[in-house]
Amino acid sequence: MRIGKNTRMFLVAGGLTLAGAAIIGRLFFIQVVSHSYYAELALRQGTVVADSGTPRGRIYFSDADGTRLPAANTKSGHLLYIDPRKVTDAAALYESLEPFLKMTRDEFLSKAAKSADPFEAVAHKLDAADIEQVNLLGEAAAGIAPEEWRFYPLGAVASHVLGFVGFDGDAIVGRYGIERSQESVLTGSSSSDRGISGALFNWGRALFRASPARPDVVLTIEPEVQLTIEKELDALTEKWKPERAGIIVMDPQTGKILAMAARPNFDPNAYGAAPSLDVFTNPTIESVYELGSVFKPLTLAAAIDSGKITPETTYDDRGYVEIGGERIENFDGKGRGVVSMQTVLSESLNTGAVFVERTIGGLKLRDYFENLGLADRTEVELPGEVLGKLENLDSGSEFDYAAASFGQGVAVTPLAFLRAISVLANGGALVKPYIIDRITVEGGPDAETRPVIQLNILKPKTAETVTRMLVRVVDEALLDGALKNEHYSIAAKTGTAQIASPSGGYSDDYLHAFVGYGPAYDAKFAVFLFMLKPTGERYAARTLSRPFMNIMDFLLSYYRVPPDR
Repeated sequence: MRIGKNTRMFLVAGGLTLAGAAIIGRLFFIQVVSHSYYAELALRQGTVVADSGTPRGRIYFSDADGTRLPAANTKSGHLLYIDPRKVTDAAALYESLEPFLKMTRDEFLSKAAKSADPFEAVAHKLDAADIEQVNLLGEAAAGIAPEEWRFYPLGAVASHVLGFVGFDGDAIVGRYGIERSQESVLTGSSSSDRGISGALFNWGRALFRASPARPDVVLTIEPEVQLTIEKELDALTEKWKPERAGIIVMDPQTGKILAMAARPNFDPNAYGAAPSLDVFTNPTIESVYELGSVFKPLTLAAAIDSGKITPETTYDDRGYVEIGGERIENFDGKGRGVVSMQTVLSESLNTGAVFVERTIGGLKLRDYFENLGLADRTEVELPGEVLGKLENLDSGSEFDYAAASFGQGVAVTPLAFLRAISVLANGGALVKPYIIDRITVEGGPDAETRPVIQLNILKPKTAETVTRMLVRVVDEALLDGALKNEHYSIAAKTGTAQIASPSGGYSDDYLHAFVGYGPAYDAKFAVFLFMLKPTGERYAARTLSRPFMNIMDFLLSYYRVPPDR
């Protein structure tokens, strides 16, 4: 089929029209939509400045009704710089600029001595009065330039989640926390062409890819919940003086993290004041601990799920058991005689956990622990997460199997453990914890996190059975039933674990842990608390029970959860 001359002319004209429209659209985008951005960029091509010209993406918390609260944003201002190439008398220049400087004379002279360097920043965050005074000095070797810096409105709140922006060598980048893990997103170096796909839209990506907008990260952190656990942590550390402490609150149905905090913490606005780099480490995901008796519900769940025991199964508790020449005792060394599995949980009997392990076998227990994700990273969107350590369960040692049954000899991160307990709270599923709710960019669709849930890790009946046992622990045994909630069923377990000694064996120091969820049979919240080496009290039930209940009471009230009793 031949194409007529008029048709060819029409096609050529149409192509030129489309190309012209694209060029006009691009010019409109540059000259109108992004005028201020490119005007500033042009100005900065003739001036040495300390930032990239486009603000780093913001980080938000999101409250229960979806309202966003800024957690990290970028502030703009001005800095004072010198051009060492123009410095003729460095000492005199220092005297002239000293009122604006926060550095020693030697530090200033060192900067001024870099004769080949056109730019050395000597003061930051100048106010209007400072700028006016500098300009009045008329120093040829000094100047004012725009700058940007990261600002955290809530100071130290959720500092381990957020991290900070600071120097890595000569580069200013995200360090620790979300600032690090989402560096490419917050700086716009990863693709933000969400929602545009297909060959027909390639020209659209090319047209708008130079947009100065950078994606913002919206976290799952609920600010009121975060502030509540921060308050509880401050009270705990003030009273018990632990080396480290932490709290996590998570929705066990989805893995959504509502709050995460640790002590000691730091102010990301003044991270240089931190006493050591260790303070920046997030112990809820970057450290593993032997957590002790909080493991017992998982041990019993494995045996119940495999059909080897029921809550009514009994054994003869003599107060101790000997395995391979080693002696394992109950926390008080006392025997209870013939008791049920409920008593094993209610009175936290080590010998009962060993009985359960021997009933199902160490290898079977290992398989259940692995299926519960205890040896894996949770893959939460935070940097530095480490693997759990279950290697002792590969040793073939009967003693190692027995010790693991009550949480000794195996070490996991607090978040991995909370995920494992959530399998009991949600009816048998393993969730993937997440702390980013969505990533947004102006003019484009949100990239929203969808829960990742692996079903059938435990039978639903197993989860319900162990949950009922843990509710009885709270109602009848925890502080002799003093913390029973009349309106809500709460499931919980304490753990007091000896801390391994670097020279072998165990020290006289302890780790206190507490885990629980509620309402027990339709859990909305799972909470984990821990303290490393608290002073003044041996048992976790006496240090962490009331803080846990304070947090759970707040959650149930704040989210207006209907009573289930």
